[in-house]
Amino acid sequence: MPLISMKEMLEDARKRGYAASYCESWNLESLQAEVEAAEEERSPIIVGFNGGFLLRSGQRTFEQLGYYAAFREALSRAKVPVSFLLNESDSIEQIEQAVSLGFDSVMPENEDLPAEEYLRMVKHVVEKAHAKGVTVEAQVGHLADASGGTEAQPTDPEAARAFVKATNIDALGVAVGNVHILTSGKRSLDLSALKKIQAVVKIPLVLHGGTGIPLELAPQCIKLGVAKVNFGTGL
Repeated sequence: MPLISMKEMLEDARKRGYAASYCESWNLESLQAEVEAAEEERSPIIVGFNGGFLLRSGQRTFEQLGYYAAFREALSRAKVPVSFLLNESDSIEQIEQAVSLGFDSVMPENEDLPAEEYLRMVKHVVEKAHAKGVTVEAQVGHLADASGGTEAQPTDPEAARAFVKATNIDALGVAVGNVHILTSGKRSLDLSALKKIQAVVKIPLVLHGGTGIPLELAPQCIKLGVAKVNFGTGL
């Protein structure tokens, strides 16, 4: 089955009332396991790699993105619909490489960037990516980091509405109580906040920090506009 764009998958998810899983990979074995699991479940899946991880400091050289993009050929032979994402990168150079190498979706990271700089970056990425038919996800707000990093900055609905209008992105990551890198327990979500965002943002919503989200909240989140949930830590 050929790869499909993440935009197409998320539109299908909203139409049919499900949320697609993005499952982060770190090597061949994890990518292969995720695709095989999706095939066993006969489920669409989004797979890919974390741009920030591939650019992590302390290395003598950065990872060559071309090695990871080469997995596209294998993914095109999957038995279920698959999308291929470069997740959470704050490097325009890396994102542009991903677009040219065959990733069908990219997500610029806002973790360490001032709001105005991030807005400019996302506008630039959207212009380059949409010209190639590549889906762009971005984020408004910040998730708390359970490993001791970022404090939560919940997504403001009006800021989200303005950002989506200004950038023309295809999907929006939101912070509504979800947490990055949670290694034990679960965290509840602010569903009232999610409802307020849904009321003013008409594109698919994304929840990062899927490892820590109680599974029983999935139906309510889907009804409130969530079409994609990210999983990394648990995997």
